[in-house]
Amino acid sequence: MDAPVVPCHHCGEPVASGQPVTAGDHVFCCEGCAAAATWIQDADLGSYYRLRSANANRVQADRLDLDSWDRTELLDEHSRAVEGGREIVLLTDGMRCAACAWLIDRALAREAGVLDTTANAVTGRIRIAWDPARTKLSALLQRLAMLGYRPYLATGDTREQARLSERRRWLLRLGVAGLGSLQAMMLAEALYLDVNATMPLPTRDLFRWLTFLVSTPVVFYSGWPFLAGMARELRARHVGMDTLIASSTLLAYFASLVETIRGGTHVWYDAAVMFVFLLLAARMLEQRARNVATAQVDALARAQPVFAIRERNDGTRESVPPSALRTSDVVCVAAGDGVPADGVLLDAAADFEEALLTGESRPVRRRAGETVYAGTTCRERPARLRVTATGTATRLSQLAELVDRAQGHRPPLARVADRIGRHFVVSLLVLAVAVYVGWRFYQPERAFEVTLALLVISCPCALSLSVPAVLAAAHGALARCGVLATRPEALDTLARATDVVFDKTGTLSDGRPARVAADVFAELDAEAATRVVAALEQDSGHPIATAFADIDARDAATRVVARAGLGVEGDVDGRHWRFGRADWAAGRDDDGALWLGDGARGVARFTLDEKPRDDAAAAIAALRAQGMRIHLASGDGDAAVRRLAQALGIDSTLARQSPEDKLARVRQLQSEGRIVAMVGDGLNDAPVLAGADVSVAMGEGAPLAQQAADLVATGPSLLRIADAVRVARLSRRLVKQNLAWSAGYNLLAVPLAAAGLVTPWIAALGMAVSSLVVTLNALRLARTSTEMAA
Repeated sequence: MDAPVVPCHHCGEPVASGQPVTAGDHVFCCEGCAAAATWIQDADLGSYYRLRSANANRVQADRLDLDSWDRTELLDEHSRAVEGGREIVLLTDGMRCAACAWLIDRALAREAGVLDTTANAVTGRIRIAWDPARTKLSALLQRLAMLGYRPYLATGDTREQARLSERRRWLLRLGVAGLGSLQAMMLAEALYLDVNATMPLPTRDLFRWLTFLVSTPVVFYSGWPFLAGMARELRARHVGMDTLIASSTLLAYFASLVETIRGGTHVWYDAAVMFVFLLLAARMLEQRARNVATAQVDALARAQPVFAIRERNDGTRESVPPSALRTSDVVCVAAGDGVPADGVLLDAAADFEEALLTGESRPVRRRAGETVYAGTTCRERPARLRVTATGTATRLSQLAELVDRAQGHRPPLARVADRIGRHFVVSLLVLAVAVYVGWRFYQPERAFEVTLALLVISCPCALSLSVPAVLAAAHGALARCGVLATRPEALDTLARATDVVFDKTGTLSDGRPARVAADVFAELDAEAATRVVAALEQDSGHPIATAFADIDARDAATRVVARAGLGVEGDVDGRHWRFGRADWAAGRDDDGALWLGDGARGVARFTLDEKPRDDAAAAIAALRAQGMRIHLASGDGDAAVRRLAQALGIDSTLARQSPEDKLARVRQLQSEGRIVAMVGDGLNDAPVLAGADVSVAMGEGAPLAQQAADLVATGPSLLRIADAVRVARLSRRLVKQNLAWSAGYNLLAVPLAAAGLVTPWIAALGMAVSSLVVTLNALRLARTSTEMAA
């Protein structure tokens, strides 16, 4: 019977049964975790283990080399001067719950020279203010690393500081509005309860003036975003939601002030302040939904190393910022360090963690000559790379840009909602005038109160929030699934898709074809023919090239041209060759194999085979379960396509398809009323990706294919596509629910308010509740994406 698995007290990982590390009454997986736990107990911070809701990171027993963080150029670029010292914002990937933030705050506060520190468990950011004259930054970071929280640079710190400053202002506005609303309601309640008018007039007036005092900062400070929005809309000569909000608030405020001064019957301060407070709360919930995708940018920024080790021509090494790297530089990456730029691996094979870029949980083995991306982490053995892309040209930077762009998308449905909202506001203002005039004839003393309630309760906040709130949450959910939207209409079209057309090589297959047989028919032997093909395919970028990557081509090919759907041709050792389809390369009937020839005569026939991706069958099953019809269209021969289709259970297949043929197939499906999604990764897929209703490019594919696609999967897993369809369909359903709720609410609220059955403060409450409903409904997407990730 197997011995029970004992988890580490600190990180929760299984403890090896051989020689467990013990400290006190607890067992640990390594010396690092034991040292961290001992320090936590000695520092009287043992409550961390009781408060935490997730295990800590495993602690590396070896001390990290963090001395480079003290370099002047790094501090000048990434920290700022504050009173008494400097301040820097860092990222860590180990802060998993509020208890982690509590521990970090108190652990750093015990270090000499620390002026202030704040850890945020939601964003993974740590702000440290310290006195460089009393302590080095590296010493503080070593304390973090000793506890299992490895520090990373937070790139884009200026943007983050602006975001935090804006968030603090909104929180302060919300706090002022909440306090003012509470006080105003308490005072108003006393006035409402005086139903028999027994309250002395001086007391009544005192309550009104006190309500005026607490309402003024709410209207003009907390409500400033709405007032500024009204000013922008008026300058643009169109009325929108902010105009209606600000005008209703100011109307209630100044009408109440006039009634207070002249001793009128009613005041409406409470409606004005409640209006502002509840709307601010709804706006902050919407911002929270938008910040979900921003967290993905932070995760990508976290992957950037602080310094890169560049190898000089004489073999010596120097430490430079990643921004100083240039194409063709050779960089050395130590085990456990991040890769500073995209590059080609030199020397021996090495393992790299690519979780941030591709979502792959296990390290990926890269061999000499293969591409390694910035943001990945080198594992057990060091590696040397020749830089191919730096800065904004790296894959990491491009993904971060895609995430940023995705958050700013305004799809057609959102623009339609905005137009409806504008027309609704104009119609509402006309209706408000008519209601006021009608009540002036029927019951003059209630005309203003009824009109104010109408304006407040029918404010189209829910309508304006219904689409943006869902889209913000949807883009964040897609980012966590490993899919990034690059077109505004992508989500809506993907939700309506009925058919999925897959490419074969590199999409449904593993993209690593292997040579099965090589038959020669002329003057070349098999080895010589294979070397010619290796030379032709060396720089083609097609997945077939991997089948010949182990061959020494000897002579380089010149004048190489890739022919879409046919093959590749070029000159090798003074002779012109073609490699590809039999009819094009060898002048004979197509038999599904790949031929080497001069266009009229074949000299060698190659048979390749490739396996389906490990998750291809599961992904196709998941798409079928969602009602999708699956098609396979490939440029490969019929036999290879048929083998893969049978392995995956795909009935609709087309072989020997040129890009034009694939596009024609898509057009045929579209003519039948089908909504077609295309999934591909190759250079030849770009035309059909652009022609499909919606398209998904695999993250490892050609850049041109990614530019033509509506969505990009950041990793190789096909299950992301099924997840993306689920998110898209849920977001479309939530948008419909929100729009239906907004329309139904206004259809009910407007007649009630116009009939005088709603008071202004109840109107403010009803309007805010409708806004909160659509925002909370949108946030269901965040919970759904978390479940999918789990």
